[in-house]
Amino acid sequence: MAKPSALDRLVQALERLPGVGVKSAQRMAFHLLQRDHAAATELSQALAHAVASLQHCSLCHTFTEQVVCATCSDPQRLRHQLCVVETPADQAALERTGVYRGLYFVLLGKLNPIEGVGPRDIGLDALLQRLSGQADWPEVQEVILATNFTAEGEATAHVIHQLLAPRGVRVTRLSRGVPIGSELEYVDLGTIAHAFTDRR
Repeated sequence: MAKPSALDRLVQALERLPGVGVKSAQRMAFHLLQRDHAAATELSQALAHAVASLQHCSLCHTFTEQVVCATCSDPQRLRHQLCVVETPADQAALERTGVYRGLYFVLLGKLNPIEGVGPRDIGLDALLQRLSGQADWPEVQEVILATNFTAEGEATAHVIHQLLAPRGVRVTRLSRGVPIGSELEYVDLGTIAHAFTDRR
């Protein structure tokens, strides 16, 4: 079998991005190689630097260059609220609304038994440890479930709620202002802010 060319390898690598098919990947590759060599070089350097420098925050699991991220180490954040999201992108979307000043816990995805993704795979053990006070955290009074309104996101929120119910922690969920089947990363900021304010 012939070894893939440099162009084939680039297209295949771009295809691995979410929502990018072969035609989109080819279009991106041709654009970078034909019209914007500087952007291609900058992209490759930025990606290599990010892979080498970024790690998961030891407390909330978001991406950071430090052991503890800037949000977790910010003394101005409300320590009694913990918002659980699926991804760092969801956390960033909530931060852009400016309505939430508490702390976060970023899951490593969402439950999906069909694909073999269970509670341990998304970090639920670490969440329970954090809430049990074993991770040097102050008393969390409210856990806000901000998983996406997809079937998997709803199942993840349900399982977390069931796990936290015996612990006496108030558990709320974003209100239905966020459309069912949507992902926070793509919802407009006003809708997210309204759903956050009207959480239940």
